[in-house]
Amino acid sequence: MANILIVDDSPTELHVLTTMLEKYGFSVVSASNGEDGVEKAKADKPDLILMDVVMPGMNGFQAARQISNDPETGDIPIIIVSTKDQETDKMWGLRQGAKGYVTKPAQEKELISTINSLLGG
Repeated sequence: MANILIVDDSPTELHVLTTMLEKYGFSVVSASNGEDGVEKAKADKPDLILMDVVMPGMNGFQAARQISNDPETGDIPIIIVSTKDQETDKMWGLRQGAKGYVTKPAQEKELISTINSLLGG
């Protein structure tokens, strides 16, 4: 069973994503900001990270870049899950090290299929 870290400052969004992922048998841990996300990525070594962009302090792009550039966590795939839906946002997210980009509200089929493709499932 894959372990997924969700980094999002919205309790509602955390609940929605957690419920969706647990339904598919994923185990979920969460962090409520970029700094915590980076720390949890190092401590927990999740199989995959879902990263919000707009958060107080370190934003999701900065956290994704930090996780991707760290030899300890660089091989963990990151999917940006954000309300930012411009093509430039998607390009920037991928340049920061994300392997996927899903626009909120996340559509269950799209999210699960993106996760499975990155986990080789």
